[in-house]
Amino acid sequence: MKHLLTALLFFCCGAVQAQEQMLTLQTRPSVTLRMLLLEPEGKPQASVILFTGGEGVLRLGDDGQLHAGAGNFLVRTRQQWAAQGFQVAVVDAPSDHPDNLNRGDFRSSAEHAQDIAVVIAQLRQRAAVPVWLVGTSRGTTSAAAVAIRLQDKVDGVVLTSTINRDRGSVVDLALPQLTQPVLVVQHQHDQCKVTLYQNLQPVMDGLPSSRSKELLLVDGGMDKGDPCQPWAAHGYNGIEAEVVDKVARWIRQH
Repeated sequence: MKHLLTALLFFCCGAVQAQEQMLTLQTRPSVTLRMLLLEPEGKPQASVILFTGGEGVLRLGDDGQLHAGAGNFLVRTRQQWAAQGFQVAVVDAPSDHPDNLNRGDFRSSAEHAQDIAVVIAQLRQRAAVPVWLVGTSRGTTSAAAVAIRLQDKVDGVVLTSTINRDRGSVVDLALPQLTQPVLVVQHQHDQCKVTLYQNLQPVMDGLPSSRSKELLLVDGGMDKGDPCQPWAAHGYNGIEAEVVDKVARWIRQH
């Protein structure tokens, strides 16, 4: 099967920014998935697949432009991840779930993992380096669930603003099956009711098999608007560079 259907290259503004490519991959029969690919200068130190929160939809256009989700913490910091020396994939929803990855628990499904396995294969073709899954908010369900299903393909997991209550909670997944290193990132003042710091301990307790696990607590920044949206503490507003830097260091050490 020819996984790569189209590739459109465009350049971001500013000389220091990485080039961004929009790729369309065939991931399952009659199903395609679009993603933005950023490649750093020189050989990548690792590859990171970034999973946006909310409904998981970016609505990437043919020209690689984002028509949804641009403000999400991981999406808006994608250039910073590339600047850390990582090959970066920002994945959109697949063509058979164009509006909401949460419907029907798709984020924890075998089909979702199958889609991401194709993304991983594409990244490994370009760079033979470790592949990490990084999710934020609802995207943590994707990152954890896919890593559980793809133990032999995923080298590590980063969960930021982890869903620890409500349907789709990471706590409800088979976390003890995760053997990879897991970094859990949490803003101490995140007030989103499904990602509260005080409810995070079951996530940490659910990782007994992880080769290395750590909780990274952060503080500071600006807390604006809806507590579950990107410009609140939930989305690390104002401390993005600090968070990306600390996570990148952890990835490189593991």
